[in-house]
Amino acid sequence: MRIVSFLSRITDTILPRQCVSCGCRLAICEDTLCASCRMSLPRTGFAGDMYCNDMAKLYYGLADIERSAAYMFFVPHSDSAQVIYQFKYFDKPEYAVSMGRIMAQEIMPSGFFDGMDVIVPVPLSASRKRKRGYNQSHMLAQGVAEITGLPVEDRVLCRDSFLQSQTILFGIQRRMNVEGAFKAENTHFVENKHILLIDDVVTTGATTLECATKLLEISGTKVSVLSLGYSRH
Repeated sequence: MRIVSFLSRITDTILPRQCVSCGCRLAICEDTLCASCRMSLPRTGFAGDMYCNDMAKLYYGLADIERSAAYMFFVPHSDSAQVIYQFKYFDKPEYAVSMGRIMAQEIMPSGFFDGMDVIVPVPLSASRKRKRGYNQSHMLAQGVAEITGLPVEDRVLCRDSFLQSQTILFGIQRRMNVEGAFKAENTHFVENKHILLIDDVVTTGATTLECATKLLEISGTKVSVLSLGYSRH
């Protein structure tokens, strides 16, 4: 829920905020999405079965992932997808932070975050980050951190190469596109810790799998994966 100050009340009166999904005016206590649109988000329920959901099965036999969850199904061009498009392509990082908070608030009661030590966002290449101005996964992580109290560590994973966007690739092409694309450094920050790896949307799991593999090579680590969206492929 949005923290309401006297200044925010005045600002909302002069410059009313709109719901990202439906365009309706937001109430004072609402943030990013109106109550109706938030209620109608296509939630996955994966956190309630964090070891054996469709997303978790993407990693079976490929990496020893502890827990896996996505908050909602990502349906391209749907009303619910608008918030992801806004922070990913239209310079609205604050929406990612907000959705990170919303996601964490709803998932927290499931125990998904229990025993975790640190959040590591999936990194962007330096060129993509310069062009966008921020890493959307890092902004999501910041929102999750506000609710869970977990620290965010973005000095461990870096993207060593960038061939092309995953959005235009399918299946094995995605795996090949990110193979060897990430490297771990400053590993002492996460040694012997349970790491929560955060991404914006998981489709085939190729990107998060490659990142998790690098993190699991660090001494004593455990890795769980959380994304805002999950796209049925």
